[in-house]
Amino acid sequence: MENTKDLTEHSSRSERKRRDSFGMFDGYDSCSEDTSSSSSSDESEEEVAPLPSSLPIIKNNGQVYTYPDGKSGMATCEMCGMVGVRDAFYSKTKRFCSVSCSRSYSSNSKKASILARLQGKPPTKKAKVLQKQPLVAKLAAYAQYQATLQNQVKTKTAVPVEGFSWGNYITSNNLTAAPVTCFKHAPMGTCWGDISEGVRVEVPNTDCSLPTKVFWIAGIVKLAGYNALLRYEGFENDSSIDFWCNVCGSDIHPVGWCATSGKPLVPPRTIQHKYTNWKAFLVKRLTGAKTLPPDFSQKVSESMQYPFKPSMRVEVVDKTHLCRTRVAVVDSVIGGRLRLVYEESEDKNDDFWCHMYSPLIHHIGWSRSIGHRFKRSDITKKQDGHYDAPPHLFARVKEVDPSGEWFKEGMKLEAIDPLNLSAICVATIRKVLADGYLMIGIDGSEAADGSDWFCYHATSPSIFPVGFCEINAIELTPPRGYAKLPFKWFDYLRETDSIAAPVKLFNKEVPNHGFHIRMKLEAVDLMEPRLVCVATVTRIIHRLLRIHFDGWEEEYDQWVDCESPDLYPVGWCQLTGYQLQPPAPQTARDSQSSSSKQKKKAKSQQYKGHKKMTSLQLKEELLDGEEYNFLQGASDQESNGSASYYIKQEP
Repeated sequence: MENTKDLTEHSSRSERKRRDSFGMFDGYDSCSEDTSSSSSSDESEEEVAPLPSSLPIIKNNGQVYTYPDGKSGMATCEMCGMVGVRDAFYSKTKRFCSVSCSRSYSSNSKKASILARLQGKPPTKKAKVLQKQPLVAKLAAYAQYQATLQNQVKTKTAVPVEGFSWGNYITSNNLTAAPVTCFKHAPMGTCWGDISEGVRVEVPNTDCSLPTKVFWIAGIVKLAGYNALLRYEGFENDSSIDFWCNVCGSDIHPVGWCATSGKPLVPPRTIQHKYTNWKAFLVKRLTGAKTLPPDFSQKVSESMQYPFKPSMRVEVVDKTHLCRTRVAVVDSVIGGRLRLVYEESEDKNDDFWCHMYSPLIHHIGWSRSIGHRFKRSDITKKQDGHYDAPPHLFARVKEVDPSGEWFKEGMKLEAIDPLNLSAICVATIRKVLADGYLMIGIDGSEAADGSDWFCYHATSPSIFPVGFCEINAIELTPPRGYAKLPFKWFDYLRETDSIAAPVKLFNKEVPNHGFHIRMKLEAVDLMEPRLVCVATVTRIIHRLLRIHFDGWEEEYDQWVDCESPDLYPVGWCQLTGYQLQPPAPQTARDSQSSSSKQKKKAKSQQYKGHKKMTSLQLKEELLDGEEYNFLQGASDQESNGSASYYIKQEP
């Protein structure tokens, strides 16, 4: 019986050694070769014996394939775990990717051998390396990633938008999307690396009639956010079956994954007769090419873990009274976006959506600590299971020093109106709070009780010094009812007996954000923050972006900071399972019917209650038919430098 068992194991081992390292073997039913990185310390360090000259012939639907030998193909470095083309590896055995890895392995082996002798253990032919096996680590990480994806599918499923495809939209209009690196808060935003056109990956082969799932290698032809236009190797300049795929999806892998996972690599049916030696073709094509990092899927999984959990309590702006905050409870978390239900809500329909890094949410006790108005809850104690979110989870603002020259009540400035985000308005500081926070009101539109004041931090990119709009050719919305037009700051300051906030107190940092005009992205409609829409960058003023919602009129555009957590790469909704709002239908764009406008306005008014009049309505009321022109300045600044950020104030 022992002889039979030994013979079976020897036969099985020989069979594994014969398998092609590209995963191509016997009737597409292949497994990867057992590389030495996953072998035990007692196994021999022999080279894999070459296959006999008569290779196995695979027949499928009358087609004949001759598969290559198992000496070439892909290999995994036993020291660092890097996957690469075997022919490019170091030493005769092709076990290491470089001389340094070989020497490091040898050094560790000697250390292990000495340690074994000191412990009284017999020496082995191949000493065990004092390092975790990289292949095992990668397979464990992948298994964890697959489990994470399955859990996500169970909890939330992306709702398909009928008739809209980012891939078709990008391709048919020859559009460009903002790169993932522009969105530091999004998954993989800080660890995207140099993934670009030309990177090779292993993906399912859809051009195949086999009943089982098989794979083939493809190259990235075009990147659009998370989405990549892929072309199978062997198609050269033929784009007939190019396809779009989310790079962070579960079906896209680095080259070498099939070999380590026992998955078959099968050439597409359309080009199966193009080459007689596919292995040699792949080796030639892949040598020197880039692929995804071995731990890419693990990084994706880690970047999609969010610290906020359901039942956490936070303080958030009251959407019906901007001047105060209320307690809300996290109901759900999708892609870092929180659905918050106000604590006193009976039917859980009184909710508010925002990102976990939004400046609109804070830890419990924040309002009291800075002197902000707060709506006390009638609930005297926490409901069972609810608990306060830890303060360290919230976005931190830059520390300021208000001890010297600082903002004062009554100072004038320009600010984005949170009730009409397409407008930058004449505004006044109404109250100075602690820790650098300011209560601001829009001139000419304030409620008598100050219920529409809103809170901005002194470093907020949504407030600007007097003259910002003029020098950057942005239409400044004057106070409602102000008749002396065109609006001039010098005259207005004199008439109101007020002063402008000093320029040096404003945030003048302009990061190297990477956005350009006409780039596509997915953006939250902040007037209805549960909606994420197809959008375009139409203007760039230093760090300020003008976001246009595709298919809607320009009056619904919104000014957003380049680092806003409400902007996402193309493909974010698909990756996280969030619903994407497609562009408005062509008929609605052509007709610009009043019904579509009313629909959009009604939607917008749900955001925080009483929405102000749009700039278009305001102009009609103020001018009463007269011509109204704002001062036009220089063209948009696409550079990320500060340029001429502010205008000189008149004496």
